[in-house]
Amino acid sequence: MKYDVFVYMLQCADGSYYVGSYRGANIEWRVNDHNNGVYPQAYTYFRRPVTLVWSECLTNAVDAVAMERRIKGWSRAKKEALIRGDGAALKALAKRKAAPATILRDASLRDAPQDEAQLKEV
Repeated sequence: MKYDVFVYMLQCADGSYYVGSYRGANIEWRVNDHNNGVYPQAYTYFRRPVTLVWSECLTNAVDAVAMERRIKGWSRAKKEALIRGDGAALKALAKRKAAPATILRDASLRDAPQDEAQLKEV
C-alpha cells in the first residue's frame, strides 16, 4: 500500500508552531497522535492541545522531508504567511532574509568595535 506524505504545521496551546511530516492515509490521525500524547518526548507533548493550521500532501517522501526542513528554518512571520496562503508576503519575507548583511554597508558600523577587546582599545 502506497501512502502519501504530508508536511504539516500545528499551532500549540502556547502559541508556538510545530512543523512535521507524516506518511499515512489521513493527516488527522497524526494530529490525534499529538493531542493524545502518544510520544512523550515530542515537542508537542507539553504544549497540547494542538491545532492543524496548514498541511500539504506530497507523493515523494524526499521532497516532503526537504520541505519540512525548509519550513522549520523559517521565521514566525513567514510561517504565518504560509498559513494564510499569502504568496506575496512569502516572497517579500524571503527577500528580507538577506537584510542583515546590508548593515555592513554603513561604514560607521563596519569600523565599529566587534568584541570586548576592541571596545577597550577605543
